[in-house]
Amino acid sequence: MSVRRLTCAASLLALSFSSLAAEPNYGPQLEGFDYAWPAARFTFTSQNQPLEMAYIDVRTAKANGRTVVLMHGKNFCAGTWEETIRALSRAGYRVIAPDQIGFCKSTKPQHYQYSFQQLAANTHALIEKLGVDKITLIGHSTGGMLATRYALLYPDQVEQLVMVNPIGLEDWKSKGVPYLSVDQWYQRELKTSAQSIRNYEQKTYYAGQWKPEYERWVTMLAGLNNGDGKKQVAWNSALLYDMIYTQPVVYEFGNLKMPTLLLIGTKDNTAIGKDAAPTDVQKTLGNYAVLGKETAKRIPHATLVEFDDMGHAPQIQDPVRFHNALLEGLRALK
Repeated sequence: MSVRRLTCAASLLALSFSSLAAEPNYGPQLEGFDYAWPAARFTFTSQNQPLEMAYIDVRTAKANGRTVVLMHGKNFCAGTWEETIRALSRAGYRVIAPDQIGFCKSTKPQHYQYSFQQLAANTHALIEKLGVDKITLIGHSTGGMLATRYALLYPDQVEQLVMVNPIGLEDWKSKGVPYLSVDQWYQRELKTSAQSIRNYEQKTYYAGQWKPEYERWVTMLAGLNNGDGKKQVAWNSALLYDMIYTQPVVYEFGNLKMPTLLLIGTKDNTAIGKDAAPTDVQKTLGNYAVLGKETAKRIPHATLVEFDDMGHAPQIQDPVRFHNALLEGLRALK
């Protein structure tokens, strides 16, 4: 091969790597990134301002008469429930998956008093608008904290509760994690990049593993945090971290009345603000091999299923095994 051809080949290879390394860029409501299903819009007024909540609503021809509502985590979206929606839909469930206000394809207000109660009320309004009476509620990560609050506020509506590696199984503040102001969280969030997301997810979500299919969700988050609405996204993220840190639900698990299924990847080590805590405190946090069992004891009608080789996102890490356990667990809940 001639020197010229070698030079051209090297240039094309370098360009290819450069394109792969480029940061994606999406709009402040995740414009430019598509979910597997179209996102509908629920418009409403809250805290004296118009807001828009995006949601996925998937119905099946072979309906079993049941509706599942999915609540995503802090670094997740309605779209990341993709495989779960497919599994539940095949089993006959209607599936509703909203993007909470401040997240993903929904409005990110400049001023909003975030609370789990407010997000639960927003979701309840959406479900009422869709004409749904009884639900099975599934919450993952921060969505587990929200699902707990929702189930406490609307116990007559929630027939079954499922929590997938929920955070908030411990009170980080009481365990020694220092308080970070909203401004401090904001500065941290402005530094988010595709590589920082990838590193964190590999370590925490997938127990050190990495598969090509995980990259789609890195691209989603990186593009949202790198787009034209970067500051708006980071600011809402900071407000949400403050909500998560200051509004523990762990003390109220004993008040849950409905049958509850806990699906726990025991290699998870998630704890909000852990990296800001002293080293000796960090070692005590996010031990899901212990936290799952402790939580199952606190909830009156709880069933615990553990995945000893999985991390924070078992529904993405091993969809087949996870969804077999989920569907079996839903059938067993009474």
